[in-house]
Amino acid sequence: MAKKFYSGFVSLVGRPNVGKSTLMNCLIGEKIAIISPKPQTTRNRIQSILTKDDFQVVFIDTPGIHKPKHKLGNYMVKAAKTTFSEVDAVLMLIEPAPKVLPADESVIEMLKETKTPVILVINKVDTVSKERILEVTDMYRKLYDFKEIIPVSALSGENTDTLMKVIKKYLHEGPQYFPEDMVTDQPERQIASEIIREKALRFLQDEIPHGTAVEISSMKKRENRNLVDVEATIFCERESHKGIIIGKQGSMLKKIGAAARADIESLLGSPINLQLWVKVKKDWRDSDFLLKNFGYDIKKM
Repeated sequence: MAKKFYSGFVSLVGRPNVGKSTLMNCLIGEKIAIISPKPQTTRNRIQSILTKDDFQVVFIDTPGIHKPKHKLGNYMVKAAKTTFSEVDAVLMLIEPAPKVLPADESVIEMLKETKTPVILVINKVDTVSKERILEVTDMYRKLYDFKEIIPVSALSGENTDTLMKVIKKYLHEGPQYFPEDMVTDQPERQIASEIIREKALRFLQDEIPHGTAVEISSMKKRENRNLVDVEATIFCERESHKGIIIGKQGSMLKKIGAAARADIESLLGSPINLQLWVKVKKDWRDSDFLLKNFGYDIKKM
């Protein structure tokens, strides 16, 4: 008798910077989504896949839900909201703050429009007392009928095994959607561009990183050599930002490139020759054409 196999889709939602990408990377065991202490790091819905002997779960890491300030912001919020009805379960991530934040209340209001089971995940529990966790649990129970409430630390992995057991309860008997060795549906070029953007987020300051996009113009294996040539352009919105990204005598651009090179080499399993350029595309976050050009096509959603 054939062994039963279970599969399903699970969305991670919440306000910006609560640890959605960190949790997804932790559950998968590989770095798929970029991580930064700055909010609104994730711009696209990113699918990553965890396959075991008897189940496969496809995680969808969504942009943080926030009040949009431009068309890119509208795209990010819509990308998050459209997943609610498309999945088998929703993980809402929060931090164990002493009170419910308005941004978390906004997410809950959106969730009230869906019939999909919602699991509340209290992240960063390694930073607070057990008493605080109980208080937070009680606060949120009064706001929404969560199917489960699970405290975890995405950074250390604490209690994520319990979370996986809970997630499995909401999978259905069904097919294996992706090959067992596949961990993401993201093309290598897109992951590489996100790695470069992550390094820009890390090293640059304030609003400049959120006005940046990265495009990989070429990724080719060099003939007769174990080397991949990668050419990429960092786009920003102002000439003054271009100078900051390049840095004095190219120092900042070299710093971003050196940090990105190591992660891209790990992704491709090969040494790379990374060439970076910086160009200005004024107000690209409010341009339908440029948003589509950079892979953010809201009309497809």
